[in-house]
Amino acid sequence: QVQLVESGGGLVQPGGSLRLSCAASESIFSFTTMGWYRQAPGKQRELVAKISSSGSTIYADSAKGRFTISRDNAKDMVFMQMNNLKPEDTAVYYCYADKLVGGVIPIDYWGPGTQVTISS
Repeated sequence: QVQLVESGGGLVQPGGSLRLSCAASESIFSFTTMGWYRQAPGKQRELVAKISSSGSTIYADSAKGRFTISRDNAKDMVFMQMNNLKPEDTAVYYCYADKLVGGVIPIDYWGPGTQVTISS
């Protein structure tokens, strides 16, 4: 069973930075895409950023210019550097990965989440 474990969340002031990490229990080469979603209280879970196995990235408009997703294939980890954080970035952040089993069956994996709180 694939496991994803996030770390790096916490409480920071507006304008501050955090670096989220996601450790996978198997080689991340096996995943088609990895990324970060977030869910704020009372809101739906939304995509923040994702990175493909080839390294191409996609960002939500709210993350562009402030967040950077990256991967370390040797360590089987994905990171997200978040700068200039705003109160509206407050949410639980989830690491995500997907793969095609047998080349045709898509399967998603999720971490348990890490809380990010932006407040003065």
